[in-house]
Formats: sequence, structure tokens, C-alpha cells
Amino acid sequence: MHGLVQFEEVVYKVKLGQPTAGWCDKLSAAASMAVGGSGDAGRKKKAVSAAGSPPAREKTIISGMSGVVRPGEMLAMLGPSGSGKTTLLTALGERHGHGGRALLSGKITYNGQPFSGAVKRRTGFVTQHDVLYPHLTVAETLWYTALLRLPRALCAGEKRAQAEAVARELGLAKVAHSMVGGVRGVRGLSGGERKRVSIGLEMLVDPSLLLLDEPTSGLDSTTAARIVGTLRRMAADGGRTVVVTIHQPSSRLYHMFDKVLLLSADGRPIYYGRAADALSYFAAVGFASPLSLNPADLMLDLANGTPPPPILAQIFIPPLSLSLSIPFHDAFQFIGHTLACMCHSIPCADVIHSPH
Repeated sequence: MHGLVQFEEVVYKVKLGQPTAGWCDKLSAAASMAVGGSGDAGRKKKAVSAAGSPPAREKTIISGMSGVVRPGEMLAMLGPSGSGKTTLLTALGERHGHGGRALLSGKITYNGQPFSGAVKRRTGFVTQHDVLYPHLTVAETLWYTALLRLPRALCAGEKRAQAEAVARELGLAKVAHSMVGGVRGVRGLSGGERKRVSIGLEMLVDPSLLLLDEPTSGLDSTTAARIVGTLRRMAADGGRTVVVTIHQPSSRLYHMFDKVLLLSADGRPIYYGRAADALSYFAAVGFASPLSLNPADLMLDLANGTPPPPILAQIFIPPLSLSLSIPFHDAFQFIGHTLACMCHSIPCADVIHSPH
């Protein structure tokens, strides 16, 4: 069963009223009522207190979010810190909290149907922070999770085979008998290996929809590329729908994504579409990419209200025919002289203004 995820005009708000009374406040109120707050006087005091409380305010976290993610595709949600990436991800996975203070509106469907228990059982959600028991080995972690999460119809041998298959798929077979670690005094896996174990715990249920919150957080560029490459293969080869939030992807990571959703600092969509088409779109609306800038860097600058310096796009690099018509060392001297002259004319940061 493949998962087609579609969301339309998703808005998430949180009520900002007075905080709920704690147990100390409740005990104090009960004591006051017992001493002298009973009867008409107590009811009048309660009514005056309710009338004097300020009305609840609302804060919009995200608004106007729309998109479609098909089986075999990987969608990356980009945006500055506090833009609502994790909020939208939890909304797609029906994991949003805040109790009665949260207001989620819009339409989210899975294969054209609303979220249900069957969909939740086929959905994997990997949090940003790895929650693993440090004293268990990788094999034990996967095996115990398989015993708890896989259907009772499967025997113990089938569950163990499923755990071993996931370990092989994620490249964890070599560290299967190593402790997870991660706490003081317990040496174990590297950060990338722990992240793959966390992904493996969700892969045990063979999810058609896989949601990951900052899977490359705290990892070096090579390890992050391996993690995203693994997710890319899981989407393309397994026909899964993969949605990730990512803060600052490198150029190599960016080109692994099929689609990109860019959020502004106030939680509004700036761009949604194919990752390969983002630069041409921003160039068409007047924000050309200077030189060989990482597309993700350009998009995050725009999300923060910082357009690229126009002077950088005007630096003249001689065409190949010109560089071949002069001696090799003279060509490099010419390029260096051109760049030096242009750098002297680049304005300071306080001179460059963002458009109104």
C-alpha cells in the first residue's frame, strides 16, 4: 500500500490565554472557598474573576501550506529556525499536541482519505533526538522493537528475520552486536549510526509514509549525505513517501531532494515545487543566484528577508574562447585582477537593503 500525501491550506494556531492553574493554585483556591468563599459571596467573587480575565489570543504558527507528495518522492521542508517546519511535519503525522489550545485547519489526506488508525500503523515518524536505550546492542534494539510493534500473527522467527533485514538495508549489520551508547561512560555507535538505528525502528513496520524531523542534525557532511542517500533509495526503490525537515543542507544534499517546500520566518510558504526548478523560479522573479551559490543558501537568505547582493551577479568571468586566446598564466592573472577590482566596489552589508 503506497501513500499519496496531499495537504491544502493547512493553518496551525495556538491559543495564548492565561496558563492553566497548577496544583498549588487549585489547593489555594479550595482553601479560600472552605474558609469564606462559599455561598453567594464566593459565586460573586468567581464571576468577577472570570469577567476580569483577558480574552484568549491566538498565534499563527503556519498558514497557507499546500502540497502533494507522491510515492517514490522525497519532500524537504526548508526554513529558518522557528518557521514551523516541525509543526507542519507533526500535523502531517497527526502528532500535533497542545491539547485543546491547538487549532488545526485545512485538509490533509492520505490516498484521498482522512487520517485513520490504519494509516497511522503504516506511518513512521523519526524525531530529531534519538531516543534509544544505551545499554542494548543494535540487534537487541531492533529485535525487542519488532516483538512489540509487529503483528501477533507473525511468529518470533519472522520478526527476527524482519529485524535482520532492516539492519542489512540500513548498513547496520557490521555493528549489530555493538552497544548503542550515547551516555557518559558507555561507548557505542557514532551519531550517524544511531540515527540509522532510529530510522530502522520505524522501518520495521514497513511504512508507506516516513516522516523525519532534522535527520542530519549534528552530523558531518559525509555522514549526512549517507543518511539522505539512504532515505532517497528507500523512497525510489521501495515506493515510499518520504518527508523530511532540514535546516541547512549542503548542495550535495539539496540535489537529492525531489521537491522542496520553503517556509518564511513567519510560517508562510515561499516556494513549493521541484528542487531542480527553484533557482530558475527565483531568477524569474528577480533573485538570480550569484555564481555557484548553494540553492539552499539562496532560499534560506530569501526566507530571512536577505536578498543576494546584486553586485555578485555582475562579476565578469571571461568566456572559454577568450581564456584560450591568451597564455595560461595571463588568463589567471586577468581573472584575478577582475575579481579584485569588483570586490573593491562591493558595498558593505549595511548598505544592502531588502525589498519592501
